[in-house]
Amino acid sequence: MSEQQPVVRVWTGAVRTQDREEYVDYVERTGMEAYRSTPGNLDAWILTRDLGDGHTEITTVSRWESMAAVIAFASDDPERAVYYPEDDRYLVERDDRVRHYLQRA
Repeated sequence: MSEQQPVVRVWTGAVRTQDREEYVDYVERTGMEAYRSTPGNLDAWILTRDLGDGHTEITTVSRWESMAAVIAFASDDPERAVYYPEDDRYLVERDDRVRHYLQRA
């Protein structure tokens, strides 16, 4: 039996640094909860990076058993970012497309 390599899904956006903690809490309750409750999700993280200009970059990273599991979460267009109702309130920049990688090690 051949093992399938996990798929890593990466999305990036930016918020005002003053909104960072509130937005991270919001993403934890929305996107992270949705990732983690979808069958086939292996794990997920939120990363933050202060850009020094009053903005903070937010990156979500999730790991999936297969692309089929990603599609179960993201729909038939798995490269399209998934947004939630309050995202517009916080985001000053956003990637509308996500990137997928095969985990090699």
